[in-house]
Amino acid sequence: MKDPLTPSAVERKKIMFYDSEDKQTKLRIRCQYDGISQSQFFRMMIAGYIENDPLIYDFISKCKEKYKIQGKDKRDKADRMNESTRQQIEKFSLNDGEIKDIFDTIEAGGDI
Repeated sequence: MKDPLTPSAVERKKIMFYDSEDKQTKLRIRCQYDGISQSQFFRMMIAGYIENDPLIYDFISKCKEKYKIQGKDKRDKADRMNESTRQQIEKFSLNDGEIKDIFDTIEAGGDI
């Protein structure tokens, strides 16, 4: 059965990085336990990161602080920007589906 998360052969790019054998083994075991492949795991995490999923955003923020990846001022600025974006989306109560529907209606020449 084809994995619905796998992009077509012409669209896909290889993403590769290195980690310890121990972490790779634990990842394989955990993915097997959850019934997903390593590829599915990474595709889901990448999608959540790109889509700014709040749970993933919070996790990344905690990791940045824990591993001192950015300075406190930069992390605070990113958090303020993220919160502002979230408030704007909430203020206008529009999600991706609703925005697409609006543009589809406009394209069809209908009234909103």
